[in-house]
Amino acid sequence: MIARSVATTILRVGLGVLLIVTGALKIGHAVELASSIAAFRLLPASAIAPVALALPFFEIFVGLYLVFGLFTKWAAWIAMLQFFMYGAAIASAVLRGLAVNCGCFGPQDRATADWPHVAFDFGLGLCAAFVAIYAPGFIALDRRISS
Repeated sequence: MIARSVATTILRVGLGVLLIVTGALKIGHAVELASSIAAFRLLPASAIAPVALALPFFEIFVGLYLVFGLFTKWAAWIAMLQFFMYGAAIASAVLRGLAVNCGCFGPQDRATADWPHVAFDFGLGLCAAFVAIYAPGFIALDRRISS
């Protein structure tokens, strides 16, 4: 029980920090992010700009909820969906032979979408699912609120 709570806490905070960092690296680079999103050829053109503007802040907010352990189950399920969607988008690009940069860590990220990135995103999704199932772990505001 304690080991599971420790694992949940470490994963929760780690995923939260990752989302905060990736979101922060994208702020102020909406044009580059929009270009990266468009390269995947999955969204209609009218959706690309709003997604590019909102995504960094969405990642940061989900990350903050995870780090602070607030609404942890919801935040973790949302993070899981995010990571699975990212993995599916990258897998789609690889299967279609598109040579695109994933853009995960902002405009300086020139990593090409490939199978290791798919596995990494799906692994992060599984970690988020673990957090959602066993939330909130230690050092979480959810524990203070429910007490």
